[in-house]
Amino acid sequence: MTARDDDLARLEDVWRTRRGWRFFSSVNNTNIGLLYIGTALLFFILAGVLGLLMRVQLAVPDNGFLGAETYNQVFTMHGSVMMFLFAIPIVEAIAVYLLPNMLGARDLPFPRLSAYAFWAYAIGGLAFFCTLFAGLAPDGGWFMYPPLTGLKYSPGLNADFWLLGIGFIEISAIAGAIELIVGILFTRAPGMTLGRMPVYAWAMLVVGVMIVFAFPAVIAGTALLELERAFDWPFFIADRGGDPLLWQHLFWFFGHPEVYIIFLPAAGMVSTIVPTLAGTPLVARRAIIAALVGVGVFSFGLWAHHMFTAGLGTLEMGFVSAASMAVAVPTAIQVFAWIATLWKGKVEANAPTLFLLGFMAIFVLGGLTGVMVAVIPFDWQVHDTYFVVAHFHYVLIGGMVFPVFAALYYWLPLVNGNRLSEGLARWVFGLMFVGFNVAFFPMHVTGLLGMPRRVYTYAADLGWNGMNMLSTVGAFTFALGVALLAWDAWRSLRRPERPVGNPWNAPTLEWLPSEDYGNRSIPRIDSIDPLWDRPELVREVEEGGHYLPRTATGARETIATSPVAAAPRYVLILPGDSWLPLIAAAGTAAFFLLLTVKLHVLAWICGVAAIAAVLGWMWQADRASTVADVDIGHGESIPVGATGTASHAWWAAVVLLVVDLSIFACFAFAYVHVTMRLTVCPPPGATLPSQELALTSAGLLVLGSLLVWFATRAVGTRRLPWFVLAALGCVLASCAVDVGGLLDAGLDPTATAWGAGVAALASYQGLHVVTLAVLAPYLAARAWCGLLGERSRAALDTIALVWHMTTLQGIAGMLVVRLVPLLMA
Repeated sequence: MTARDDDLARLEDVWRTRRGWRFFSSVNNTNIGLLYIGTALLFFILAGVLGLLMRVQLAVPDNGFLGAETYNQVFTMHGSVMMFLFAIPIVEAIAVYLLPNMLGARDLPFPRLSAYAFWAYAIGGLAFFCTLFAGLAPDGGWFMYPPLTGLKYSPGLNADFWLLGIGFIEISAIAGAIELIVGILFTRAPGMTLGRMPVYAWAMLVVGVMIVFAFPAVIAGTALLELERAFDWPFFIADRGGDPLLWQHLFWFFGHPEVYIIFLPAAGMVSTIVPTLAGTPLVARRAIIAALVGVGVFSFGLWAHHMFTAGLGTLEMGFVSAASMAVAVPTAIQVFAWIATLWKGKVEANAPTLFLLGFMAIFVLGGLTGVMVAVIPFDWQVHDTYFVVAHFHYVLIGGMVFPVFAALYYWLPLVNGNRLSEGLARWVFGLMFVGFNVAFFPMHVTGLLGMPRRVYTYAADLGWNGMNMLSTVGAFTFALGVALLAWDAWRSLRRPERPVGNPWNAPTLEWLPSEDYGNRSIPRIDSIDPLWDRPELVREVEEGGHYLPRTATGARETIATSPVAAAPRYVLILPGDSWLPLIAAAGTAAFFLLLTVKLHVLAWICGVAAIAAVLGWMWQADRASTVADVDIGHGESIPVGATGTASHAWWAAVVLLVVDLSIFACFAFAYVHVTMRLTVCPPPGATLPSQELALTSAGLLVLGSLLVWFATRAVGTRRLPWFVLAALGCVLASCAVDVGGLLDAGLDPTATAWGAGVAALASYQGLHVVTLAVLAPYLAARAWCGLLGERSRAALDTIALVWHMTTLQGIAGMLVVRLVPLLMA
């Protein structure tokens, strides 16, 4: 055996996917990505079946197929599953599968985090869906507006399943976003500068940042509503100073950016597929990237787009209306660039092309109706009618489902080398395109005729009968096309595996020869379209002629590069397969679901198991390599691993803390919102702890952070664990001062929304204290076991960041609670 064959054998052995039941311990991005995609498509089909049940009910007037209560559950689950269990997961799933190879990396930087995110989503999502069969499915709409979802009007567990179930599904999405942001910025192939990075990667980077800022709002909102339902903290009860509109602000601050979080990955796919199909570089590539960023920025100014009839001020509505129209500009830039690229090249009428053309037609029409509802007087007329339902589906199905199906036809050969049938594809596209327009275009008309949303039946003399029957026929036609595609995909995946090759003559790196370990060697990139500009790159990579053609440390590895120039920085050691992410995910899902059904003891047992599993996989990470520097090829030698701000782990912690700060900001916004409704603040009978207690608590937090700073300077000494434990003592003492002060002040969070707002901020700080109470002994144990050193200090640096953020948030919370009443006075 030659040295080259020996290197390849070792690489295959390190990255080999386990067979049988051990496959489910895999953390490889290709395996997790395929599981992720399959699960998301399963939820798409399940949600589609629910949609068909709704269309049967609405096909004729005065129908008794579904009762009102059952219809409300089916309608709520249809929207919730489509939005939370299909739309967001499918775009993250495709990214997990595609991005490493597209970026020239061997895997994403946190494979176990990707596995955890998938399993938490799959287990929790399936359990959430099964509530339908027990009559416990949520029935308040996928938007869950209070006061109808409060305990007074929804006394059962239905709403709780939505609040707790969706909450941890969003946590899974945030975990995926952190993985994608860090992976895109730090694991690109050497030479793949930001200017050379594929547009799809740009789209996912923008989406990852959007998730970090948008999803905390719905996490905070669901937490506040569950606190109201479980403990009677009246955030949304007007009689006690709450405000139902607070929920709308929080929900739509997440909900409208979510529309673009769904659309932008699809736009990135289109910008990747169109040049290949046209056989020419993408027109206006830089303008498209700028448009992606522009859409991401604009989307955060649109949340009140859904609240034009909620009684907001004229000036505020004017700004939101203007932003709702302006967001069409960067979107139009992308559409015109795609059309120009197709016009410039030579395009065949194959399956991906058909679905992309269908996407453009449907999405443009959805965008036009979007501009219509951005006009406030028109929105007043069609708000909560079927016109909005039609617009919503034209944007989401046209803007996301059709591009995703184009992507399935385009990228499915990567799985086993087999393409889907081109003959069947024409039937699939025809059924879906015609069925979709027959189903949803008439809804514009029924909406203009006055048919309201969310009704389970209607009278026969309102003039909606024919249009509703037409919509039902169209929905079943669309479903037939989806079923035909599912059958063709099942048939293709069962065929014997073939060499993948490059069937579309694509220019991007995911079409390089790939195995479990990704590419045989990591290429150096010097252009935007590397496979077109350097046809010999395929042979060079397969022969191991580029970077890292072997396992330098005996473990799974990839190259970490600089964020802008993509210069090689260090060899990043990746964790191998493990059951711990699956155990942690199952424990997380069980904790939330068991809390919902009031099995508190069993829930906490599962929660502890989840924490133990997470600590277990963290314990295995961050070990100093026995090799300090390695030769990665091309005469370059780089270190193994990095510490501090040079480490990908440090930046992942920064992104996580941005999420944390965003959640805190939402709690602070809720407090300010309910405070502004008061005429006297604090309200009669409510007081705050003395300033002396607040200063004492803040001083203890600062002292704790100072001790942790000393700990970061004491690596390798026996003082380190004692600094950390002393810092924990300060934080616990600060928490005790806060709790004692609130109890002495007689603060009652059930009396007023203002008191509940104060308690929510204090509780969020308490959650951080509990987190530090887990992390501090863990850090001390690593120090005592000799696992903390100058080359293995990622755990110390990241926990120090969390510690300092806890201090800052604690002090910020005290300032918000005390300064807002002073400003009002």
